[in-house]
Amino acid sequence: MDVKDCGGVILTAFHSFRIQSDEQKHAADNRKAQYRRIGSMSLPGAVSPSSPERSVSRDSMEDYWSEMKNIQEDCQERHEELTERASVDEAELEEAWLQEAGLSTLVTGTQSDGPAEALLSTLTRSQAAMVKKRLDNYTQTLHKRNRQPMRHVRDVFSMPDASSELTPPISPNGQIAPKLPQWNPPKVSPPCAVFTPADSNGSSSGSETIVLSLDVPYSEAARAHRKGRECQDCRRIRKDDRDLPSFQIVKPRQGVTRVNDLSSEDIRKIGYISLIELTTFYDTLGIEMKRNRVVRSRARDSGIFGVPLATLLENDQKKYPGSRVPLVFRKLLSKLEQTGLQTEGILRVPGSASRVKHLRQELELKFYEDRFDWDQVRQNDAAGLLKMFIRELPYPLLTQQHLPAFTAAHCISSPKHQIQALHLLIMLLPEANRDTLKALLEFLRKVVAYEDKNRMSLWNVSMIVAPNLFTFRGKNAKQEEMQGAVAAAQLVRLLITHQDLLWTVPCFLISHVRKMNEAAMGKKTPTSEKSKRRLLKRWNLEKDRDRSEVTDLREGVIRVHAPLQAKVSMAIQLNGEMKARDIMARFDIENGRGSRSASRRQRQFLFEVGGNIGERCLDPDAHLMDVYRANPHCEWVLKSRLT
Repeated sequence: MDVKDCGGVILTAFHSFRIQSDEQKHAADNRKAQYRRIGSMSLPGAVSPSSPERSVSRDSMEDYWSEMKNIQEDCQERHEELTERASVDEAELEEAWLQEAGLSTLVTGTQSDGPAEALLSTLTRSQAAMVKKRLDNYTQTLHKRNRQPMRHVRDVFSMPDASSELTPPISPNGQIAPKLPQWNPPKVSPPCAVFTPADSNGSSSGSETIVLSLDVPYSEAARAHRKGRECQDCRRIRKDDRDLPSFQIVKPRQGVTRVNDLSSEDIRKIGYISLIELTTFYDTLGIEMKRNRVVRSRARDSGIFGVPLATLLENDQKKYPGSRVPLVFRKLLSKLEQTGLQTEGILRVPGSASRVKHLRQELELKFYEDRFDWDQVRQNDAAGLLKMFIRELPYPLLTQQHLPAFTAAHCISSPKHQIQALHLLIMLLPEANRDTLKALLEFLRKVVAYEDKNRMSLWNVSMIVAPNLFTFRGKNAKQEEMQGAVAAAQLVRLLITHQDLLWTVPCFLISHVRKMNEAAMGKKTPTSEKSKRRLLKRWNLEKDRDRSEVTDLREGVIRVHAPLQAKVSMAIQLNGEMKARDIMARFDIENGRGSRSASRRQRQFLFEVGGNIGERCLDPDAHLMDVYRANPHCEWVLKSRLT
């Protein structure tokens, strides 16, 4: 049997279904022709597979086509049409980009010292150049329509040309540059080599580990592309390695920060910066970053299927405050984990169409009344309901506006740059989408872990999930969407494999947030005599409190508050090696609790609160002196974290 090389994806043969009629035979022949056309195309930027498999296997491709067939039949039964993509309006797309980047005041013309001004003051030169480019494009588009922009690009940026050098927005003395053109700090040299292989740990498989630095913006680390030089990371992938490298981050002294360690307000700012950085990064790599216009579809405001994630969570939180993932989605995952992980062909073998339809109706009627009988749900039916839930979201789980950016990540040849692109995309997803996607990926990782039982390899799972995440709903999948879904299976594989890394917040993004908050605080002034008196009273109260608690808080001395413990506060002298876990252990000892009793109660973590951050749960291995130097005016609180 002939094998064709198609740039990293090897398609072998087509196994047709049993044909019972001429009409079915004609449909199968069409699928086969599409299969061969896609197989003969070289996927741009295809990379070597990361598993021992050298190709998308025949079984995996059949899984994909079978899943596409199930999706089409499901849509035909409900008489759904393809989601029509609205005509692209360049001005509207640029305006949407500026608004999502937290720069809406540049569009509305509002003169304020708000978040937009603080954000602009923290950008690197290359990031600022990208904002200038988008704003300039927006302005020119309006001029073509004989409309005047609210604010011209010259009112925001006056620098003739933005160089590619990294320019920190805050000078060493802590003063924030008021306008971008006035930046003139010393140049910062790159902290380390772009590509640094870690120890091989004696591995004989030929795979290697790439150390990924989170300290420098990815667009700056890839500056070789801007200067016309060959990128070391892109050159590296040209080797015919059997396995893609794994990734290891350099653990920062301030500790690793997960997405859920930060406050919602700070995560929102992370999204602003991530969009600007992702656009700059793609531009640096020469990747076209398209955006879909968000088409407002008619969405239900109650029920289970076809309801926006935000609406589902709003309804769920009335009953279960603090819910971060839709309850029905959690319940479906739980059902599959309890009974389906070892089921052969789980996710691949479809359930009964009639049973799934009946169960869907039962869920709509009985789920929120706690009358739904989960014992009647078979494993394959639960898998069908799970995929149906994802497909029928009125707005895609990966968001309609960012689906092209996810797909474009496949065109990046370097695995390191590809992971960096996905990393930024995860950071800018809405909170509900990001949390729901994480719950799905955690489940898929468990499915792959039971491959010896369920016969579902990483490729099988990726090929089945990809159409549900990347294909628009409708009767007939377009050719470009089919090709995109095949390429998207590679991205799903990366999302499953590297999910822990992708949900880690890069240090350079946290640094941006700190500078944004500092810039915003520097511009806040009391607006009335009443507010001035209130602020002065607060300062006096805080001063009296601090004076009564500690007579001499010297440099490097912090006071940790533990409101839920018997000893509610403690002054602690920091040293260079003290970690957050040392403080947690000291409070356990002071309150007379041993390790056994500590394990029974809910674990408490050390938080930095206020100062230049909203709130951050500290990694137990965080070096406190480094955190103190980064945020000297924060409060230190020991408390439980929200899950």
